[in-house]
Amino acid sequence: MLSLYARGQFVGNMTRTGPPGSTQTNQNEQIDEEGKYRPPEYTLKRYFRSLAGKDTLNLSRLWVGSLILPGSAQIYNKDYWKLPVLYGGILGFTYGGIHNNNLYHKSGDSRYKLQRTLFYAAAAFTWWGGVLDGAVSFKYDKPVLPARASIYSAMLPGLGQAYNGDYWKIPIIYGGFITVGYFISSNNYQYRYYKNLHNLASTPESGYTGSASPETLKYYRDTYRRYRDYSILAGVIVYALNVIDANVFAHLQDFDMSDDISASISPVVIEPLDYRIAKNTAPSLGLSLNIRF
Repeated sequence: MLSLYARGQFVGNMTRTGPPGSTQTNQNEQIDEEGKYRPPEYTLKRYFRSLAGKDTLNLSRLWVGSLILPGSAQIYNKDYWKLPVLYGGILGFTYGGIHNNNLYHKSGDSRYKLQRTLFYAAAAFTWWGGVLDGAVSFKYDKPVLPARASIYSAMLPGLGQAYNGDYWKIPIIYGGFITVGYFISSNNYQYRYYKNLHNLASTPESGYTGSASPETLKYYRDTYRRYRDYSILAGVIVYALNVIDANVFAHLQDFDMSDDISASISPVVIEPLDYRIAKNTAPSLGLSLNIRF
């Protein structure tokens, strides 16, 4: 790099940059005592200030907050008309579940047990819908928001891929879940089968007449239990990959895939190196080469 010592102030198209191999630090960033970057602290007070319209809030924090406090996303998005629908649905369905639960315990009628389950499920679905609606209604200046794609896939696998336009991945995701579900069910059935046989073989008064010894049955029981646990872990991995895929490919939406390869040279003012490791304590004039590919 060609450089000249300069002590004046440069204006125009020139930019200021740090010394080679260093990064420029924003003056607004907070630096701790060890000189490391410390992100601004986000407190609960700031969260409620954001709901009041006095501060900004990113989608990730808004999503977590709406999980804990239903309706907070609608408040931040200024969709106030949705609050009565959300709270009315959650409270109404919850009351219906409690009422049918009391009737079930009084009468023992299984019909009330089923209705209780349906009401509780409806209340949970209403809460889930409110959280998802907050992510959908969140306003952002980009057409594709990676946080939104991640939240979509976290709440409904495959929805983030649909948001990114990768519809062909949805059958693969659900095919993985169906396969994992089959192995979980099959291994769990075998585990319970050999568990019962082992309990019978280990109890002398049970009248067990099988040919397999308790040790053999215990081996099969533990083996299928381990296979079942591995299948559950595989399901968790499929779910995590579904979220990661949605996030990564949402980030790649802005990636430039064109064949345009270009280079540009512009003058810059290079900040001096640390005086403890170099002697050039004055800024210098140089050239910056930017290559686009």
